[in-house]
Amino acid sequence: MIKVGIIGGAGYTAGELLRILVGHPETDIAFVHSTSNAGNPIHSVHKDLVGDIEGDFTDQLQFDVDVIFICSGHGHSRSFVESNDIPSHVKIIDLSNDYRLKDHADGFVYGLPELNLEAIKTANKIANPGCFATAIQLAILPLAAKGWLTEDVHVNAITGSTGAGQNPSATSHFSWRNNNISIYKAFSHQHLGEINQSIQQLQDGYAGDVKFIPVRGNFTKGIFASVYTHCTVDEKEVVAAYKEFYKDAKYVHVLDYAPDMKQVVNTNKCLIHVEKHGDTVLVTSCIDNLIKGASGQAVQNMNLMFGLDQKVGLQLKSLGF
Repeated sequence: MIKVGIIGGAGYTAGELLRILVGHPETDIAFVHSTSNAGNPIHSVHKDLVGDIEGDFTDQLQFDVDVIFICSGHGHSRSFVESNDIPSHVKIIDLSNDYRLKDHADGFVYGLPELNLEAIKTANKIANPGCFATAIQLAILPLAAKGWLTEDVHVNAITGSTGAGQNPSATSHFSWRNNNISIYKAFSHQHLGEINQSIQQLQDGYAGDVKFIPVRGNFTKGIFASVYTHCTVDEKEVVAAYKEFYKDAKYVHVLDYAPDMKQVVNTNKCLIHVEKHGDTVLVTSCIDNLIKGASGQAVQNMNLMFGLDQKVGLQLKSLGF
């Protein structure tokens, strides 16, 4: 069994991670760390886990585990790693953005399985991709792999309220978010760095920009991204390139019809659809922001690191219609 420790155990990503791990046949949850909830039952915060998980949150660290998932907020993971003497045999999967960029990676491998599969298998430390970054990269990378990106890439993507984290804010509480929609961080979102980094990995020298408009949605979970750019290649050839690129991907499915976001919520899937409009290619990509965009992908990476099939413990079903 893989002994697991979770740091920052009270947030949304940790809750989703726990829901997955309690059903994972190869893991044993050794501890769930939270300084603010130390001594409280885990199910007192993650209330749906009543009857599924026993034990309390702890503020004590223990490193007699095989892997640690860091679910702390952005900026806290690096300080945690640097201030604790974590044994070299303990694998680390960080869900923040602290180690995603190569210039600051400190030995962390960027954990997008559809891009860095072999490197993940031998890695000791993983920087789990961002949620928007996952949906957008999976929409773009087949074009980059073919060298077909010649102009700017335009992205409009809408995300659920859980993407803002568990702590309430002026733009996340129900009375503001419900029946509402708004733009934030236009052209400046923090995930752009990792998106551009991955494009350059496949199409070195790409000189265009990713013009990204993030949108707050009035739903809880999910990301729906519409991505378009100039492309003169025939539609059949473009679709064939996507299907070839993802032929061995466990969770990316290239559809012959436009997907609905509801198909992916509560799953680790990414659904992709490609169509041409003159010399413009439009790619639709949708994921669950907390699963394929965070905790599900983290478990997918853990499975790879420990030599398991990627799908172990991730046979999750959508909520349906």
